[in-house]
Amino acid sequence: MNEIFNLTKECLEKWSQDPQSKNKPAFTFIDDTSSQTWSYEELWNILNVYATNLNKVIKSTNSKILIRMPHSAEYAFCFFASILADKIPIPASPELSDQEINFLLKDSTAKEIITTETKKTYEGNYNLISPERLNQSISKNEMYSSKATANAPAFMVYTSGTTSKPKGVLHAHRTILGRKLMKEGWEHYQADDNVLHAGTLNWTFTLGVGLMDVWLAGGHAHLYNGSKEPNKWVEMIKQHHISIFVAVPTIYRQILKYVEISKKSLNSLRYGLCSGEPLPKEVLKEWQAKVGTDLYEALGMTELSTYISTHQNIAIKAGSPGKPQPGRKIVILPEENGTTPLQVNEVGLLASHKSDHGLMLGYWKRPEEEKEVFRGDWFIGGDTASIDEDGYIWFHGRSDEIIKSFGYRVSPVEVEAALDALDNVNESAVFGIKASENKTLIYAVVVLDNESNFSEEKFKNTLAKTLAKYKMPHAIYPISKIPRTRNGKIKRSQLKKEYASKTDK
Repeated sequence: MNEIFNLTKECLEKWSQDPQSKNKPAFTFIDDTSSQTWSYEELWNILNVYATNLNKVIKSTNSKILIRMPHSAEYAFCFFASILADKIPIPASPELSDQEINFLLKDSTAKEIITTETKKTYEGNYNLISPERLNQSISKNEMYSSKATANAPAFMVYTSGTTSKPKGVLHAHRTILGRKLMKEGWEHYQADDNVLHAGTLNWTFTLGVGLMDVWLAGGHAHLYNGSKEPNKWVEMIKQHHISIFVAVPTIYRQILKYVEISKKSLNSLRYGLCSGEPLPKEVLKEWQAKVGTDLYEALGMTELSTYISTHQNIAIKAGSPGKPQPGRKIVILPEENGTTPLQVNEVGLLASHKSDHGLMLGYWKRPEEEKEVFRGDWFIGGDTASIDEDGYIWFHGRSDEIIKSFGYRVSPVEVEAALDALDNVNESAVFGIKASENKTLIYAVVVLDNESNFSEEKFKNTLAKTLAKYKMPHAIYPISKIPRTRNGKIKRSQLKKEYASKTDK
C-alpha cells in the first residue's frame, strides 16, 4: 500500500470527473429556512480550493487540526479538505466547554484550529483559521495534490477512555476500504439514493454513514441543522424524497410517538438504518406496521465503525444487531484471556481480526490502553456478546457496564428490553450501584407516557414473568428524561451518582 491513496479522493474524485455523474447532486445541507445543494463537481472543486489554501497556511504534512464549528456544510468542507491536504482533522463538538477543548488541544498537540470564532479562548498559542480564509480563489497550477498512502493517518476522533479522560482514535486513509464492506453488509446505498442522516458532524457515525459511504456509492447525502422536533424529520423525508433515513433508535421512537405517519406519508423510503444504541423490538415492530419498511440495525465502535449488521438480504431477528458483515473476521473470545473462540451461545468479548482495513491505527499517546485492546491477532473493543446457531450476534452490553450482582453477571441491555416492552414505558435505563463491599443492586429509571399511572409493584410483578429474580431491578424510578451523551448513549455513570443516595446500605 505504498501508492498514493487518499480517503477524500476515493469518495469523490471519480464521480466529479465522470460526465455522467459530475452534475449529479452530491450534498444538500438543510436548515429551518432554506437548503443548499452542491453537485459532485462543485463539491470536489470546493474541497480542492480549501485543501490548497490550507497547505499555504500549514506547510507540514500530518499536522493535526482541531475543527470547532457549528454543524454546517462548511464543517464538512473543512474536514474532508483537511484530509485531502494530507493533514489530520480532529472533529469536535461546538458544545464542548473551553476546558474540554483545551484538553483536546494539549493532548493531540494540534496547533491549528479551524473555527468561526474571532477571539482566542484557548490556553496556549494557536493559529485560528476561518473557513473564509480557506475559500479564497486559487489558480489551477496552485492546486495541491495529495501524497498520502493507504496507511498514512487521515483523521483522529476522541472517545471516552478507561481513565475517564478522552483518548484519540487515529484512523488511516485505508479505513475507507473497510467501510466498503458496509455497503453489502448493511447500507446497500445506490447511486439514485437520497440519504438523510440525523446526526451532527462531530460524530463519526455522521461523517461515515452520512457522507463517506453515500459518496462512495455516488448517492445524494443530506444533513440538517435546526429544530429537533420529531415532525421535522418526517417533513424532510417527504420534501426531499428521502429513500434511506439514518438515525439512532431514540429518534425513530420519538417519530412513532409524536407524529402521525403511514405507509402513504413516507412512501419514498426504502428502509431506515440505525445504530448508536440497541434497537428495541417494539420500535422495530411498530415502524414495520405503520411505515411498511424495515429498520436495519448495526453495531459498531469508534475504533472500527459498524461491523455487525442486518440488511435486506438476511432475515431480521428482533433484538439482534445482525451478523458479521461479509469480509470481516469476527469471533467471541473469553472475557479474561485466551484466543480460542467460544462456542455457540456462550457470552464473551466481541473481537475483530487486526487485519481489518477499517481498524484504527491506534490510540494517540495511550500505549497502555492500546495494549489492553489487542489479544494476539484480535482487537477487543469491550462489547460483550454471544453468537447463535444461525450466526446472529446478541449484544449483552459493554464489559465495563455489566452489572455483577449477587454472583451473577447481568446485562443492562437485557433488563432495558424487558422494561421497554411494558405498557406506559417510553424508554428506560438500567445501572448498578454498589451498596456495600459485597453488594451491588440493580436500579432502573423509566420515562413514562403517563406518570400518574405508575406503580412500581405492578411493574415488578410483570417483569417477574420475563426476567430471572437476580435480574430484577431493586428499585424503579420515573424520570422525565434519560441523560444521554451528544451521540445518544446513556450516561450510566451520571445516573449512578444521582441515585447512589437511594441505595439500601
